[in-house]
Amino acid sequence: MLEELEEQLSQLRAQLREARRARDKAAASRIRGELRRMEAAWEEALDAEEAAEAEVASGEQRAPSHAAAPPAESTAPPPRSTAREKRSAQGSIPVREQVHQALTLLGAPAAPKLISSVYEAFFSEPLVATKLASLRRDEERSFNAQGYARPYYICAALTYDRLTPARGLLAVSVWPLERRVIGPLSPRVDFLTHAVGIAEQIQRMTTAGHPPSEAAWQLLRRFAFNIPGAYVNDELDPARVISAAHTEAAVHRESDDAERAAAADRARSQLTDVQQLFGAAPLRNVLRNAGSADR
Repeated sequence: MLEELEEQLSQLRAQLREARRARDKAAASRIRGELRRMEAAWEEALDAEEAAEAEVASGEQRAPSHAAAPPAESTAPPPRSTAREKRSAQGSIPVREQVHQALTLLGAPAAPKLISSVYEAFFSEPLVATKLASLRRDEERSFNAQGYARPYYICAALTYDRLTPARGLLAVSVWPLERRVIGPLSPRVDFLTHAVGIAEQIQRMTTAGHPPSEAAWQLLRRFAFNIPGAYVNDELDPARVISAAHTEAAVHRESDDAERAAAADRARSQLTDVQQLFGAAPLRNVLRNAGSADR
């Protein structure tokens, strides 16, 4: 059963790769849906297999021993923990999901420290920024192994000139390339986008009757201090922050959009699928690898 599902997953990934190369968005969307369903079926089959192994092992332990000699050592591997058991034992949401939630709220690439602050301000668990150090590399390895099997990956923002990973910035793979490219004006535009995302989340929580935490208000205040017209007479109003951020963003938007669009077009024509998500190798790495090959 598992082998059949794994074979079907492999075929679907190959089909998705071909659909993306052909720029067939409808087919790619359909195949992604099939991949998600097949991945869920694979997880269920794996859980069922592991549960059966655990039940057999438990039955063997309960069976009475009729021989005086000590029982022979079992050569069978111990039953593996299921994904659900591992998650329950950890008692927390996986780091990649925490980062995804924070980035979705912010709406633009962000640094680990900001991601951590946002998650702690708006969600129920802390997110230690140091845990994010290896996350992008782990996600890249996973993408290389599984392709588009996951609904999203935590990936890199790309520099607009060299299309290499932007230092210290994380993004979400389902965002369009234009949003993940960092041009000369993008840091300021993304700062304003972050401010809007935080202010809108505070508005949603307030409307729903869930008072935002003091940490959330402090976070918004930090952004408002740095946006003209967002913080007036020591009053912090999310609507005013949103309006002021939109007003300033409009000044930069046209130039920033043009830089990002041009870089995104180059990325689509020059980079592989993996590189579009995680960036081209920096030039120093290319030169180092070339030197090693020559030797």
